[in-house]
Amino acid sequence: MLQRVVITMRLIFIKFLFICCLAASIQGCSAIKDVFSSDSSDSEKDLYGGWNAERFRTEAKKSVDAGAYEKAIKLYEALESRYPFGESSAQTQLDIAYAYYKNSDPDSAIAAADRFIKINPRSPGVDYAYYLKGLVNYNRGIGFVDRFLPTDTSQRDPGTANEAYDNFAELIRRFPSSKYVPDAQLRMIALRNNLAMHEVHVARYYMKRKAYIAAANRAAAVVEKYQRTPAVPYALQVMQEAYTELDMKDFANDAKRVYELNYPDGPPVPEHKISTLSHRVWDFIGLEK
Repeated sequence: MLQRVVITMRLIFIKFLFICCLAASIQGCSAIKDVFSSDSSDSEKDLYGGWNAERFRTEAKKSVDAGAYEKAIKLYEALESRYPFGESSAQTQLDIAYAYYKNSDPDSAIAAADRFIKINPRSPGVDYAYYLKGLVNYNRGIGFVDRFLPTDTSQRDPGTANEAYDNFAELIRRFPSSKYVPDAQLRMIALRNNLAMHEVHVARYYMKRKAYIAAANRAAAVVEKYQRTPAVPYALQVMQEAYTELDMKDFANDAKRVYELNYPDGPPVPEHKISTLSHRVWDFIGLEK
């Protein structure tokens, strides 16, 4: 009986020591965290101590001009947190969106632009926010290879191209007098041409796999939806080939007749204005899968 009591007392004592040690370790971690947090906060205060809004803007602009976009983002965010109100607060939000765009962070750039539009629907700069969204999607996905080799971007996933087209279209619809409209219109033409040629590539992809009905339908959609684009003559060629394979002579002859009537000297715009080895390799590979 006495032995059992002694064992019980030892267990209680051990638990007590364990709880004390655990409490001490938690307090120690908390103290360490407070020290580091304090150091970080003090460091930031020392770094930007005495800075006014104009100083933040000047330094952030210098960082943007120098291509130091991450630094610019930190400065703009610090500016916004310290001066959330005022005449220039809306411009700061736009500057952050632009810095994200230049820093190759498209999701953050679009989120910042959407936030600006939501908070400042009547701001003079809201047209630029719509334009910036279009730019972000227009340039989204352009990587190292695309910048240095003339790869065929019309064979890429058209998702972001469609988004960019819609962004620019919304800008033009909402702000027809905006100074960004002329550039947006030119980009929309390029996007439309690219989207049309993408459909031709899809039709050719079906031809390679002997899915002739799908190929003919896809090519016909190009002729109907993307009139007056450089892709139309190539779509007519696919239609003629597909209908010939399907033994639909009347449809094949119609496609041939339309092609010869409108393009007696061949496509007015070469598929690749400057044909290079990389272009030919890209065509051989076909659609990205």
